[in-house]
Amino acid sequence: MTIGLGRRARSIEEMGINMGALHARVQPRPAHAITPEPGDVYITSWAKSGTTMTQQMFHQLRMIAATGEADMDFDDISRMTPWEDTAHMLDFDVNVQQRAEPRGFKSHREYERLPAGGRYVVTLRDPHETFVSLYRFFDGWHIERGAIAMEDFMPFWLGGGPGGCDYYTHLLSWWARRDEPDTLLVAYRWAAKNQPAMIRRMADLLGIAVDEAQVARIAECTSREFMVAHKDRFDDAMMCAVMEEHLGIPAASDSTKVQAKGSDGGAVPPAIAQEIDRMWAERVAPVTGHADFASLAAELDASA
Repeated sequence: MTIGLGRRARSIEEMGINMGALHARVQPRPAHAITPEPGDVYITSWAKSGTTMTQQMFHQLRMIAATGEADMDFDDISRMTPWEDTAHMLDFDVNVQQRAEPRGFKSHREYERLPAGGRYVVTLRDPHETFVSLYRFFDGWHIERGAIAMEDFMPFWLGGGPGGCDYYTHLLSWWARRDEPDTLLVAYRWAAKNQPAMIRRMADLLGIAVDEAQVARIAECTSREFMVAHKDRFDDAMMCAVMEEHLGIPAASDSTKVQAKGSDGGAVPPAIAQEIDRMWAERVAPVTGHADFASLAAELDASA
């Protein structure tokens, strides 16, 4: 029996109906919440800002360090690095034993809503690019393709996805921790273009020793080409299965998080771009001293 609408949403409000139905179908259990342990790692970029790439990088790094081999024997990267904010909908035990140490978890949260005492990996991305990427991600999966115009997507973008916060709250939270030894904060484009350096920095954060051959293997597994070739591991398979069973939305929908070509922030409608920039000027510029994301990213890149 289907719940919710029994089909893809055709509006932001209808998407809320479907997600609410998934939440209501399962009674909350303690297993849906992380029981923190010392040394846990939180991969907690904002939505569509490099989370999947860093999940893959983290998992391959710990597996190669532990076993000497890469590991692609999984159906969903978020089974390897569980996501607490969808665990209730999936009825998934986020504290399940992981394949190697340290434990890792996906998140889109700001620092203040994550367990203290962990280690944190965060990639920041231009807000215009996140807007386009998030729209591309949901259009044709949760939402009937073309049913919602990009001009009408702003309310959902501001929500930041399951368990998240708005873009600016997230950025300012992690910007304040950019020099903390428990936090690895970089620009997404830098991490994508300089994967060996990003892998070494992540290894340092985790206290893992890797040689250059291992770094090269991890970089191969984290490249866009490799991840596109294995995109069925990065397409929210667990969520797709639940949505097909309970909402009647086919699991074969295009839900992949990796694309052959990145999103172009220039595709944001002018009125939306102006609003994104207005909020940056109001909230981010006074705190960081950076008038736009390019300037902020340049400071991060210079310290990488």
